Amino acid sequence: MKAIERLLWSIALPGFGQLLNKKYFKGTIFILLEFIVNVQSKFNEAIRLSFLGKNIEAIKIIDFQWLMFYPCLYFFAMWDAYKDAGGGQSPYAFLPFVFSAYFVTVGLIYSTHVTIFGIFFGPIWLPILSVIPGVLVGLLIKSILVKLHLSGK
Repeated sequence: MKAIERLLWSIALPGFGQLLNKKYFKGTIFILLEFIVNVQSKFNEAIRLSFLGKNIEAIKIIDFQWLMFYPCLYFFAMWDAYKDAGGGQSPYAFLPFVFSAYFVTVGLIYSTHVTIFGIFFGPIWLPILSVIPGVLVGLLIKSILVKLHLSGK
């Protein structure tokens, strides 16, 4: 339960889970990195515009060079807080986090060009939707590796 709480706080803001785990230096670093990347990439304004359905405007204001750092920072902070709180003890438990970061990054890269069923999701919603295949691929690869590991004993 404690690990899930830390994970959820890290989803709210990278670094919060670390603060709850009493990892103050690490939590402060994550929060500072979150603010730097967020401000430099204009991420909050892009989120606001996307929620208003203004995806093209969101694309125009985002600094993609900065925003490309965000998925790895975000998912690593989640994994770190979760693991420090006692979660993720099973073999390869990190894989859903890793593949989510990868898929969200790829989603961000293609977010200016991709439509799904004629819908243009843009630079906020397409990366968010990319979490789903990231988690699923991570869980699938984890499952395969665990089976291979167990059969190798």
